[in-house]
Amino acid sequence: MKKWLALLFSAMLLTGCGTDKNDSSSDKKEKSLEKVSVVLDWTPNTNHTGLYVAKEKGYFEQEGLDVEIVKPGETGADQLVASGKSEFGVGYQEGITQARIQGVPIVSIAAIIQHNTSGFASPVEKNIKSPKDFEGKTYGGWGSPVEKSVISSLMKKENADVEKVKIVNIGDTDFFTAVKKDIDFAWIYYGWTGIEAELRGEKLNMVYLTDYSKKLDYYTPVLTTNETIISKKPEIVKAFVSAASKGYQFAIKNPKKAADILIKAEPDLDPELVKKSQEWLASKYQDDAPRWGEQKLEVWENYASWMYENGLLEKKLDAKKAFTNEFLPE
Repeated sequence: MKKWLALLFSAMLLTGCGTDKNDSSSDKKEKSLEKVSVVLDWTPNTNHTGLYVAKEKGYFEQEGLDVEIVKPGETGADQLVASGKSEFGVGYQEGITQARIQGVPIVSIAAIIQHNTSGFASPVEKNIKSPKDFEGKTYGGWGSPVEKSVISSLMKKENADVEKVKIVNIGDTDFFTAVKKDIDFAWIYYGWTGIEAELRGEKLNMVYLTDYSKKLDYYTPVLTTNETIISKKPEIVKAFVSAASKGYQFAIKNPKKAADILIKAEPDLDPELVKKSQEWLASKYQDDAPRWGEQKLEVWENYASWMYENGLLEKKLDAKKAFTNEFLPE
């Protein structure tokens, strides 16, 4: 958490007082579009398709926005959004919860995917079929204390001991490379890495978080902004969410066309992976929610209480301030 705050304060120093943009142009046509940016959380993938669709199909322009989609750098999306360097970003409920506890004014404005599709993956030959099978195995992660807590939480359900798991920080090492070396299992999103495994013909065993705890069915990823923009430019937030909603609805109804749009924008991606991933995710974006992007207070409170119970938060979260549905189209 200290590292998170250091990154945030660095971003604030770089950006000064924020991103107030003054349009001095006398040309009404040029003044009609407000320039904003949205920072991705990771390399472009099908979690982001709705944003690329909204840009390509002109949905952002229809809402009066000129949107730049920015790939993440050394400073993460949450830090850039919280400091005002970028108006919008792609984040996770976990990160926002930790930030809110520290007084950082970042807010989730839409759930990109309605349910948590992540889990612990391992090659079938490792014979890891349940959390109890984690004992005696090596887990490859990215060094967050959340990882051990999640693994422990699942293992307790089967009276297993997390101390019998070797936890190794593998950073950005590719999953398929890691499990061919010293790693037995890792935390993945099935909609991308799991689909890639299918295409590679590599069979995986999956231990999904949601199969063992309702409290771990949190929103990941989400669209974010900060309290200042909500307060000073609510119309910009509403316009952005409206266009993004159209983009994701298009992806839900037209996964093949949506995949083509993402491939066109990011030609370095594997077209086959994008298409199959898009098909898999199409029904997951909205799922059982009444509309795309909808978030429930219960989901935010459940996960925050789980984090607090596991010593990951210094105090309890005021969940009502961490997210809002007010900018979603009716």
